[in-house]
Amino acid sequence: MNSGAYDSDNIFAKILRGEIPAQKVYEDNSTLVIMDVMPQAEGHVLVIPKAASRNILDADPGTLGPLIAVVQKIAIAAQEAFDADGVTIMQFNEAPAGQSVFHLHFHVIPRREGVPLRPHSGKMEDGSVLAANAAKIRQALAG
Repeated sequence: MNSGAYDSDNIFAKILRGEIPAQKVYEDNSTLVIMDVMPQAEGHVLVIPKAASRNILDADPGTLGPLIAVVQKIAIAAQEAFDADGVTIMQFNEAPAGQSVFHLHFHVIPRREGVPLRPHSGKMEDGSVLAANAAKIRQALAG
C-alpha cells in the first residue's frame, strides 16, 4: 500500500526541472542519471525516471521498462569505469523500507571485494570528485 501522494517539490523533481544543480552522468528522453552527493562507494549513481512516480508501487508500468534498461546500462558502465568486482543495485519503497526521497530512483553502486559500503549520510562529497567520477562513467558509456 502506498502511503502518500507524489510531492512535486522533492529534490529529484527539482533537479529534473533544473532548479537544483546535479552532476549528470547520462540523460535520455525518459531517464536522468546523476552522481549521489553522499556516495556509499566510489561511482555511486542514482537512476531517476523523468516521469513523476513516488516509488515503484505507483509507477506507470510503461516507465519501468526503459528505466530498468538504463539501470542495466549504467551498472555495466560503472563496473567497468571503477574496475569493480560487482555492482549493488538498490531501490526503496516508502520510509519503513529506507526510502528518503519520494521520487522513484535506483542506486547503482560499484563494489570491490571486502570493501564495505559507507553510510549514506553525513558529509557531501567534493564536487570535483563527483565530476571526475561522472566523467569516468561517461567514458565507459562511450566505450
